[in-house]
Amino acid sequence: MTRQLRILMIGAHPDDCDILSGGTALRYARAGHAVKFLALCNGCGGHQSMAPEDLARRRHLETQAVARLAGIEYEVWDVPDCELMATLENRRRLVRDIRAFCPDVVFTSRPNDYHADHRNAAILMQDAGYLLIVPNFCPEAPALRRMPVVLFFYDRFQNPPFRPDLMVPIDDLIEDKYALLHCHTSQMYEWLPFTRGSLDQVPSGDAARREWLHGPRLPRDGTVPDASLLGQATASPVSEIREAAPAIKYRDFLIERFGEAGRHVLFAEAFAVSEYGTPLTPDLARELFPFLE
Repeated sequence: MTRQLRILMIGAHPDDCDILSGGTALRYARAGHAVKFLALCNGCGGHQSMAPEDLARRRHLETQAVARLAGIEYEVWDVPDCELMATLENRRRLVRDIRAFCPDVVFTSRPNDYHADHRNAAILMQDAGYLLIVPNFCPEAPALRRMPVVLFFYDRFQNPPFRPDLMVPIDDLIEDKYALLHCHTSQMYEWLPFTRGSLDQVPSGDAARREWLHGPRLPRDGTVPDASLLGQATASPVSEIREAAPAIKYRDFLIERFGEAGRHVLFAEAFAVSEYGTPLTPDLARELFPFLE
């Protein structure tokens, strides 16, 4: 490792970063790089029966379990779910937080999304972006000397459609990613199944739940799944079908980037470059994503 990279992943809620980039975060962290997840809402809205204040405390504990397991930092703002706004106050707060961490790369959501918190998290990052290098904005926090590269998480929205600029294969990390998701018990086994109408299908017992979360498992015999899988309904909110979707959809990209090996990738996380960050030149990509070489 030539130098320690600083990787900041920003989501609206606790578990957003884990779902969208958990494998990539693990790859960085295990190579000795500094990784931080930042959730801009406290998660107090994501449950069918728990009181908001109790849920917020529970979800914070879940994030810290992820932090210990992954070897990362996990910060959660105190903003209630469904109330995140792209205000000047929150813009200043985000600028201060990003400057304090001084990232080389920031991962975040695209601004087109079904959820207001997701949209506003994306807009806050967009509004904060250029200001990171403006000394007279939030002068109490020293401005960055260089804008970070900004990448968007993969999403399934079509207006406009997502187009990948980078893909990180995570076949060797998929079990470890699921271990991170398993830490979010309130979401994986309670709230999200409730919203999907599958709460009655969640098993009891740690081992059974871990297996259910994968369900259905995809073959590990070299079979390359095709697009017919993508419409299949699953009880698990983060099934292996969902995890395999980027590799299925962007198979040509994987083959172009990784040659014959790309044909056999089962799981990958996809990202698009935001034009508001530092341009990702080929040389910079080699520096910031050394595990893709």
